[in-house]
Formats: sequence, C-alpha cells, structure tokens
Amino acid sequence: MEATADAMNELRFAIIGTGFWARYQLAAWREVPGARCVALFNRTRAKAELLAQEFGVPAVYDDVEELLRRERPDFVDIITDVESHRQFVELAARHKTSAICQKPLAPTLADAEAMLVACRQAGVSLSVHENWRWQAPLRELKRVLDSGVIGTVFRARIDYCNSFPVFDNQPFLKELEQFILTDMGTHILDVARFLFGESDRLYCQTHRVHRDIRGEDAATVVLHQGTGATVTVNLSYASRMEHDRFPEAFVVVEGELGSVELGPDFWIRTTTVAGTHSRRCPPPFYAWADSRYALVHSSIVACHADLLRALQTGTSAETAAEDNLKTLRLVFAAYESARAGQSVTLH
Repeated sequence: MEATADAMNELRFAIIGTGFWARYQLAAWREVPGARCVALFNRTRAKAELLAQEFGVPAVYDDVEELLRRERPDFVDIITDVESHRQFVELAARHKTSAICQKPLAPTLADAEAMLVACRQAGVSLSVHENWRWQAPLRELKRVLDSGVIGTVFRARIDYCNSFPVFDNQPFLKELEQFILTDMGTHILDVARFLFGESDRLYCQTHRVHRDIRGEDAATVVLHQGTGATVTVNLSYASRMEHDRFPEAFVVVEGELGSVELGPDFWIRTTTVAGTHSRRCPPPFYAWADSRYALVHSSIVACHADLLRALQTGTSAETAAEDNLKTLRLVFAAYESARAGQSVTLH
C-alpha cells in the first residue's frame, strides 16, 4: 500500500507545559494528520504524567533540556505563561528545533524581537498559535470583505464584550498588571489586522471594573487604517449585554456599497442596494471541546493545520512570529496611549 504524503512527512513534536490549555491543544493536534506528539514537559512531573496517560503520549519529562536532547523533536509547542516564552524558545533554537508559541508571544517587544533573532540565527522557524482569526465565521466574513460586495470599507467595529467568569478557571489572570489587552487584545487586534490590514495610528482608553483584580478588564481601541478607514475595538469581561455570548466576537463593517455584520449565533448578514442576504456560519463540532469554549477550540484545529503545513513545506505560517510581532506592537501601543491619554503613531 502506498504511503500518504502526510505519513511520509510526519513530524514529531513535544509539548512544553501541561496547564489548562494543553489538553485542548493536544486533542486538536490529533485531528490533524501528519503530526505526532512524542513527549510532554511540565515542571510538576505528575501533572504531565496524567495528561500523557490520558492521550497515550509515550514520554514525560521535568527537564526540557533532557527532552530536547533525547527526543530530538521536529518542533515544540510551547503552552506556558508568557514570562517563560523567551526561555523556552531560545532553548529550542539552541537545539535547532522549530517552535510554536502561545500568545502573547512575549511580555515585551524586546523579548519578542530577541526570540525571533535567535530562531533566525539557528535556521529554525518561530510561529505563534494565534487561533482566533481561524474561527469559521471570521474566515467567512473575510471572504465576504474580499469579494468586494460592500465596496471600500470606511468604518468597522469589533465587539468582544461579555461577563464570562474567566477568573474561575484561570485565577492567575486576576494578578496580571496588564490583563485584557494582553489576554484578549492580542486576539482581537490580530483579527482587526486580518480583516482590515495595518493601522498607522491608534487611541486607547482602559477601565478596571472588577475591583478585585490588578489589571484592566475593559478597553476601547480606535485604529486609523492606512486606507483612511476607522476601526473601533471594544474589549470587556465586565459587560452584561443582551447578547452575552462568550466567546463570540461581533463585527459590523460599513463600506461604500453596503455593510456586513457578524452577529450572535454566527449569523452573517450582508446588506446592499439589492437587500439583505443572511447566512449562518457555525464552527465545526469536536467531541473533546469544552462546550463553553467550543468556538475557540474548533479554531485551534484550523490553526494547527496551517502551522503544520508551514513546518512540512518550509514556508511561512499565516501567524508566523514576524506577522504576530505587528499585533504585539498594537497591544503595547494601546497601553502607551492609555497611559499618555493621547493617540500613538505606529511605525
């Protein structure tokens, strides 16, 4: 029997970090032919052992250096806190191993740039697991915009506003000095770039509504696009709305020939002089997904597929670190704007 291309080009990988999201990352990798997890690392070995037993991963380590030396994976999937990203990426680079990193890529722009340099010098790739733009309804919205049916965009709004108790399963988020812009802004500002392209100026205001947290839990970012369009991004974990549907993001786009809206329950409505066309674009369903996060979990599979394609072919992933660095610059510019109380020009 002739082997398939995926089987011939199967890549072996290891996961670094077995916290909350690792279970779903690993389940999603099993949906993508051509990748096989050979080892897990966690500082608390017992935690990794439990996940390895559940998913049939053959090796567990509490020493990353030993894992890289003995297993020699084709790439590592780093699913740890942001403060440790640079350490693990640079270690992988020293072992000539490509890396996929969770968002945000790094706690500072200097760290992110150093990580990228380390991987370039080692001749390995660095990508970011930025799955939000891979949500099925957002991909369809992008297709509508690219079709030209609503003409040149002059104004848009992206709303991610809900009251989901995000701190219940991730209590460490309460202690972050910078919260919603780094946690969700990295996702939603990346979506803004994906849908509308690059910005040349932004203005941001932040709020702390929950009094028992350290960082901001609401923010508004106004982006001025190079095309002249205005894109407003609203972020909040402190909003009680009629359509409070975590983790959906709602989008309204106005163009010279009409408008398109991504609304609750994945409905896309396109309005032109000819009338309104409505279509529901739900995400695919996976039995392993947490029902509360099903939309997000389904997008992990699509993101994995693109990352693996890039690794197998030696090409660039859609969310390569070079691209994601542009999103990270927006995030830090938003904090700068909020502190200064004025708009920031982007270079």
